Amino acid sequence: MAPTALIVGAGSGISASFARRLRSEGYELALIARDPAKLSDLASETNAQTFACDATRIDELLAVFTELDRQNADLDVVLYNASARAPGPIADIKAADAASAINITAYGGFLVAQQAARRMVPRGRGKILFTGASASVKGYPNSSIFAMGKFALRGLASSLARELAPQGVHVAHFVIDGGVLNPAKGRVPAPDDPEDRYLDPDAIADAYMHVVNQPRSAWSWEIELRPWVEKF
Repeated sequence: MAPTALIVGAGSGISASFARRLRSEGYELALIARDPAKLSDLASETNAQTFACDATRIDELLAVFTELDRQNADLDVVLYNASARAPGPIADIKAADAASAINITAYGGFLVAQQAARRMVPRGRGKILFTGASASVKGYPNSSIFAMGKFALRGLASSLARELAPQGVHVAHFVIDGGVLNPAKGRVPAPDDPEDRYLDPDAIADAYMHVVNQPRSAWSWEIELRPWVEKF
């Protein structure tokens, strides 16, 4: 039976490139999005099954994991890629918008990781990955809510890496420090941009896959990825 990879918060950027990379290495794929219709082309290309799911809703998430259990899926890789923003001056941000963004960016990560761990720990193997951002390690003006969510997600990953590594489950967090090339969202270089202005999502996927394939004697819990033009 081929191993299964689950991507939560699948879309057209990093997650799409990672899905293609996983498929090339023989993984069966399951993709979660609030609107799976947007994944139709990717699902067709990678022979993936898709699920409509709000990752902050435990009932919806349990339905997905239960269905994968029913299929006897060998769940080997889980990527939490979902996030949300509530930008603006702190005095102007609506409390409900802040709560929703933090729930999507961090609380959903907890729910997904918990379900993944419950299936991986008894087998003594598996990989749980989290997509972070510059905001995982430094806050920016008018971006306090995004920083709160990403800091929390990084804290979750840091704790789980130490908790689950002795049980054979590899947890890793990726700091994506810079803009990611994504023509579907209009994120493309301008004529006067320097070369490699944006992170290449295929290159990011290669880094994710390298971590997936790391031997247990040399696991990474965190990797930072950035273009050369990004200051740090």
